[in-house]
Amino acid sequence: MSSVEATAGTQRGELSDWFRERISHAVSEFTAATALVVLFIALTFASPYFLTADNLFNIGAQTAVIAIIATAQTMVIITKGIDLSVGSVAALAGVVGAMVVRDLGFSIWAATAVAIGVGALAGLLNGLLVTVARIPPFIATLGTMSVGRGLVFIITGAVGVYGLPRSFQLLGNGEILGIPFAVVITILVAVGVAFLLSQTRFGQYTYAMGSNLEAARRSGIRVGRQLTGVYVLAGVLVGLGGMIAASRVNSGQPNYGISLELDVIAAAVIGGASLFGGQGRIVGTIIGAFLIALVRNGAVLLDISIHYQQVIVGLIIWAAVYFDQYRRRRLESRG
Repeated sequence: MSSVEATAGTQRGELSDWFRERISHAVSEFTAATALVVLFIALTFASPYFLTADNLFNIGAQTAVIAIIATAQTMVIITKGIDLSVGSVAALAGVVGAMVVRDLGFSIWAATAVAIGVGALAGLLNGLLVTVARIPPFIATLGTMSVGRGLVFIITGAVGVYGLPRSFQLLGNGEILGIPFAVVITILVAVGVAFLLSQTRFGQYTYAMGSNLEAARRSGIRVGRQLTGVYVLAGVLVGLGGMIAASRVNSGQPNYGISLELDVIAAAVIGGASLFGGQGRIVGTIIGAFLIALVRNGAVLLDISIHYQQVIVGLIIWAAVYFDQYRRRRLESRG
């Protein structure tokens, strides 16, 4: 075989792999979207309160928090990592944001910047633990989860932060032309991160590390700096999500975010992000976030215990991961 024929064969193989991967992503997103539509229709018939304006507004705001933080989780998962600290960091960011408004007279925008800064610092800590200390992401972020939750209780004395001005509710309960302000923020975040991952070198490097870390390193990618950057950006989004969550209830709640990591991991995996790294798209994550939000909202409307809700989310995670493994086996068998 000539070198030209070999090169052509390689290109055809790469094109075939690319096409199969695209089809795989489309199937994952279509499956998640179908499940979302079916659940929406089912809840419409199951509860007379589901399609009310107040409930739909609440779903939008609830989805916004899950979607923003799930977007952060998706970036980490693409690198073949996991972030278990998102709930604690979101709670810490929300509490600190609420405290600087109440105690220091900060505006909602300045407080949001502070909350984002808290998230960025937590992300930097996670990144350094993974890249410099070489602690596996699961253990590194598990430690950050514990430290973050402890700090929340220490600075609040395990008491919520109340006495906030009405303006504090802008992020979580405000609206623009009838659209929840939180949803507008979510759309901007989703579009921005999707562009970053699909159209920039930062995104290319992120996928490359998740696909093969050693190959990425040998190709000249500064994996330590890149991976730390991913965790910092994820922390920024978690801090923003935590501030929106605090704004929704007009208070800083030290108990917020317990088990939140399950919801955002489920949203990311439902949307097609692979826990094996190298795969994931923000469009799928947003669909997954809406699905999880509907499950939570529907459970409340139907008076289903929160304990059963946890069982449902766990089953969803099992199903999504099994589908991911099945999809990967099919791709490998055709490779």
